[in-house]
Amino acid sequence: QVQLVESGGGLVQAGGSLRLSCAASGRTLSSYRMGWFRQAPGKEREFVATIRWTDDIRYYADSVKGRFTISRVNAKNTVYLQMNSLKPEDTAVYYCAAGGSYITGYDWNAYDYWGQGTQVTVSS
Repeated sequence: QVQLVESGGGLVQAGGSLRLSCAASGRTLSSYRMGWFRQAPGKEREFVATIRWTDDIRYYADSVKGRFTISRVNAKNTVYLQMNSLKPEDTAVYYCAAGGSYITGYDWNAYDYWGQGTQVTVSS
């Protein structure tokens, strides 16, 4: 079992930055793919970014490419999502997820473990 706890959400003005953290416990993440997803009210959960722990390969949604960066710190068993140049349309609950390293990372159904989510609100 893997337990994931997100933190770092909050209220920020458009153009601002936030860094989300996802701390894992229960197992080391060395054999997992990690992902960030978000869900806005009335909308489906959507892919944001993913990183594979073994080789650091990362993918991003087109809507966040160039603004968001996913990274990991092995010693802390933690994944981060640095979000810059935030827009009101980035407002959502952000979720961290862990899945097998073999998954592509885009499909939220493929992930095995989820955090509770952290709210990000971007004001215009």
